[in-house]
Amino acid sequence: MAKITLFVNEKDHVLNISPDTPLLYVLRNNLALNAPKYGCGIERCGSCMVLMDNEAMPSCIRPCSSLTQTKIITLEGLGNPTNLHPVQAAFMEEQAAQCGYCLNGMIISAKALLDRNLDPSDTEIRAALERVLCRCGTHSRIVKAVKNAAKKMRLNA
Repeated sequence: MAKITLFVNEKDHVLNISPDTPLLYVLRNNLALNAPKYGCGIERCGSCMVLMDNEAMPSCIRPCSSLTQTKIITLEGLGNPTNLHPVQAAFMEEQAAQCGYCLNGMIISAKALLDRNLDPSDTEIRAALERVLCRCGTHSRIVKAVKNAAKKMRLNA
């Protein structure tokens, strides 16, 4: 065990954990942040995505000891029920979720894309989301939600 400090959702969290503990486990088990989900465990499905220094990255096998200087943001850190982030609001408005398992990864990936590009093409949106596996077939609504979020964010810029 070691004392490791992680900066998650704008707060320092001092944890007494094994240095090789995957970030996903710490988020869910130690910090009660349950938006990132365990899916595949090999960084292939995207359900465990978080923002690491503003980039959408899987958290399922990333050891916490490698993230002590990293700004980590989870879905819970984007907004809350009374003050949703524009991406969260757009996904709700477009009903872009069916089962919801991919939702965390889709929203996190969309946020990272829109932070870089507020006017992405459909091709750029699909490329940004391709790391997140969705089996429900809501892809057209997800693309529409990202476009809606981009519009909202452009208006707020």
